[in-house]
Amino acid sequence: MTARKILVTSALPYANGSIHLGHLLEYIQTDIWVRFQKSRGNDCRYVCADDAHGTAIMLRAEQEGITPQALIDRVNAEHQADFARFNVNFDNYYSTHSAENRAHSERIYKALDNAGYIQTRDIEQMFDPEREMFLADRFIKGTCPKCHADDQYGDNCEACGAAYTPAELINPVSAISGATPVVKSSTHYFFDLPRFATFLQEWTRSDHLQPQIANKLQEWFESGLNQWDISRDAPYFGFEIPDAPGKYFYVWLDAPIGYLASFQNLCEREGIDFDSYWQKDSDAEVYHFIGKDIVYFHALFWPAMLEGAGMRTPTAVNCHGFVTVNGAKMSKSRGTFIKAETYAEYLNPEYLRYYFAAKLTSGVDDLDLNLDDFAARVNADLVGKVVNIASRCAGFVKKAGGRLSDTTAEPDLVQRFVDEGDAIAADFEAREFSRAVRRIMALADDANTYIADKAPWALAKEEGRAQDVLDICSVGINLFRQLMVYLAPIVPSLAEGAREFLGLDTLSWDSRTTLLEGHAINRFTPLMTRVEREKIDQMIEASREVLIEEQKIKDGTAGRPTPLDEDPISSEIDFDAFSQIDLRIALIKKAEGVEGAKKLLKLTLDLGGTEKTVFSGIKSQYSPEALEGRLTVMVANLAPRKMRFGLSEGMVLAAGDNDGIYLLSPDSGAKPGQRVS
Repeated sequence: MTARKILVTSALPYANGSIHLGHLLEYIQTDIWVRFQKSRGNDCRYVCADDAHGTAIMLRAEQEGITPQALIDRVNAEHQADFARFNVNFDNYYSTHSAENRAHSERIYKALDNAGYIQTRDIEQMFDPEREMFLADRFIKGTCPKCHADDQYGDNCEACGAAYTPAELINPVSAISGATPVVKSSTHYFFDLPRFATFLQEWTRSDHLQPQIANKLQEWFESGLNQWDISRDAPYFGFEIPDAPGKYFYVWLDAPIGYLASFQNLCEREGIDFDSYWQKDSDAEVYHFIGKDIVYFHALFWPAMLEGAGMRTPTAVNCHGFVTVNGAKMSKSRGTFIKAETYAEYLNPEYLRYYFAAKLTSGVDDLDLNLDDFAARVNADLVGKVVNIASRCAGFVKKAGGRLSDTTAEPDLVQRFVDEGDAIAADFEAREFSRAVRRIMALADDANTYIADKAPWALAKEEGRAQDVLDICSVGINLFRQLMVYLAPIVPSLAEGAREFLGLDTLSWDSRTTLLEGHAINRFTPLMTRVEREKIDQMIEASREVLIEEQKIKDGTAGRPTPLDEDPISSEIDFDAFSQIDLRIALIKKAEGVEGAKKLLKLTLDLGGTEKTVFSGIKSQYSPEALEGRLTVMVANLAPRKMRFGLSEGMVLAAGDNDGIYLLSPDSGAKPGQRVS
């Protein structure tokens, strides 16, 4: 089989914060796929970089009293340390603030400009007269023009879900200086995306994307593509646009070009032909692994830019969903917003790699890290099944001299494990990791059943059965070797320990076809310990404390209580007033998104025969599918409220903190329509 030439990237983490478990899903998924390709003998390179440009980087560096370069250098080192902890093995990890990225960004921009794909026009934006800078929507706050809630961002209201422009805000202020913004005109540069509509419609339907992503993108074609604003005004941390003083490339223009820059850096270091991967007629494969939240940039803007610049487009863009913890969005106050560094202080990173793999498919569904299931599955599968095989057999082999039998006592059984590698390889290739893990664990069950049925520990007590014991345990060690070949892309540290125990040079995919006969093994030492619930609890508490202290430092409130430390009581009402509130158990019959509202879900509630419609701002916390069939508590006698999306006939009760809103649920046994008292 001819080795494939493969280039793989993951999305670039922003150089403005730490790596957390939500980020790690993508890098672990990518790393598993890359390790599998390398195990198969393919020429596979994995590159990434920090996304180091933008206003947020500039402002944070200013806040810390350091240069942007010092900030991105420090964060880059932190990111690389985090990835190393989790065995994410990049061939090159770089930065978008590099000479290579400047050169590629300017080259692609000039190619697009020369081809007539760059347009300019004046636009009006909010401008901070104190800081003398234009403001993105997220840097403007004010009072919602619809519901009059205070302290809302410049694009939508988190209280009522209304969408608006910054100019519509009541009493808008700059979130940077507190000054009142003014409207000011500026010339901006645009990439003429609509001219690529026909190309993109065909490209998105040509197996470069998962079907659900391709279908979702059709909404953009139906509403019509718009020109893409690729410029930002000074002050801005990034690359200045050629021949346009004071104008800078928008961070999302040079971020994907950072893939080229990181690979260019690797090519120069290792003598790789860059053009053979990126020229129009390249026979190399290029894969991007990304989250579903940035699909528009990677599946519309990026291929259009490459096409317009006369370069090849990606072979595939592979999207994944988000990480939830215990069924809900990661939360700082609950300690489930877990940084990579904090996790690694308490738990083996290989646990997380395995658990993610056991749940990952080729789809874009969200992945829930249920901490109880996490502990149970790792303990049962890796420790109780796989490592247990080696630990049960190794002692008997060492007692017999440390060398396996010269012939395999169960050749058909071992060959079945070898043959199953073809199906497992197909699953890895298709990114169906959970299916691959199920196959591997089914083999592990068979191996343990074989050993249990043969009971070498019982035979060892009988005279003249030493060879039988050695034969049985030699088969067991061979089966263990097969399992470790298949698991090596997922748990590389465990696999390395197994390789040393087995005395092998490699656990590459093809190595499994040679049986271990008359082979010497080394002394067995425990390869993995069990997950301890106490460590999980300590990790959660540490996450809560670390993030509270970080927020205090950020806010300048270190040493003073925060809302998480105290329990303030709102103004009191008397009992008669409270007794007028009709709280009822409600069954969520249907939950659906609301077109035009980023935060709202439309809930159809059953109160024991009576149905009511409620609009609730919990979309950021829950998917509609997770809510249907669930019981909650609602205020049933609240006066209906007319919203621009429809009539809301009540309110569901939820608890809220800085991280989100969490729906209240009654204990089991409650029934729709029952009054809460």
